[in-house]
Amino acid sequence: QVQLVESGGGLVQAGGSLRLSCAASGRTFSNYGMGWFRQAPGKEREFVAAISWSGFSTNYADSVKGRFTISRDNAKNSVYLQMNSLKPEDTAVYYCAAAIVGGGITRRNEYNYWGQGTQVTVSS
Repeated sequence: QVQLVESGGGLVQAGGSLRLSCAASGRTFSNYGMGWFRQAPGKEREFVAAISWSGFSTNYADSVKGRFTISRDNAKNSVYLQMNSLKPEDTAVYYCAAAIVGGGITRRNEYNYWGQGTQVTVSS
């Protein structure tokens, strides 16, 4: 089992920045690929970013490329999402997820563990 706890969400104006953190506990964190997903009201949960177990491989949704950066610190059992140039359409609950498959995967159904989510609201 892996437990994931997100933090760092909040209210920010358009153009601003936030840094989300996800703290993991349980099984060996460094074995897992990690991802961030988001879900806006009335919409399906969608992929945002992913990072491989080593941190050498990353993937991003087209909508966030150039604005968001995913990173991880295996020594701290943590993964991060730096979000810059935020837009109102980035408003959503953001979820951290862990995959036994260690690559930077984009498919939601390949993730095994999920956090409870943290709300990000971007005002115009």
